[in-house]
Amino acid sequence: MIPYIGLPISGEESVCLKAIKGGHAFISFSAPAQAKIAVAYCQSYALDNGAFSAWTKGRPITDWMPFYDWVESMRYPGLDFVIIPDSIGGTEAENDKLIDDCPLPIGLGCPVWHMSESLGRLKRLIEFPRIALGGMAQYNGGRMFWDKMGQAMEIICDAEGRPKTKIHGLRMLSPQFTCLPLASADSTSIGRNVSIDKNWSAGRFAPPTKEARAVVMRERTEAQTYPCTWRKVDIQDGLF
Repeated sequence: MIPYIGLPISGEESVCLKAIKGGHAFISFSAPAQAKIAVAYCQSYALDNGAFSAWTKGRPITDWMPFYDWVESMRYPGLDFVIIPDSIGGTEAENDKLIDDCPLPIGLGCPVWHMSESLGRLKRLIEFPRIALGGMAQYNGGRMFWDKMGQAMEIICDAEGRPKTKIHGLRMLSPQFTCLPLASADSTSIGRNVSIDKNWSAGRFAPPTKEARAVVMRERTEAQTYPCTWRKVDIQDGLF
């Protein structure tokens, strides 16, 4: 499983380097300031369309041409995949049209299946080489979430529990998701927490610098293991 560290990383450039150098970065169209660092120092990187950030600010994106222009400027050898534009809270038809309008090659563009959408749409999307799972927030990680996730895994995986396509988990780099056979996942946890001093003040062995904090968080993130196959019992035993 490839862990993509979400950018930006707050603090000096040296902090960002400790978080992503030699690793993998997830760069959002909504915050591309550190993109050059990722291109220069990461093994690989993926691009997010920034739809969720724009939606939370009350300014949903309607014209995606600037995004695709940006993607074109980022097409270096380290680029793994691009999250195809999606409409947060939009209809399935609206999201399907955004996929149809995507000019990227099938192997580069990655569509999003939101947890609120139908399983029928999911069945169509697994024809892509990679899909992204999103829309987790409204389910709060509770039983309703895991019931729907279990149904989704039954569709995505074969009889042996092996995914039929690569799965990317949007905002899913936390221990609660380590029962899922993800090929990759991302999180902005390092970027959001590395500069919050109150989260690091306790204990005799608190990291002395922000760079050290980034190293600690990165090592914990990269130490997580995810299974190669999915079993329903993994979810039931692990959470309930």
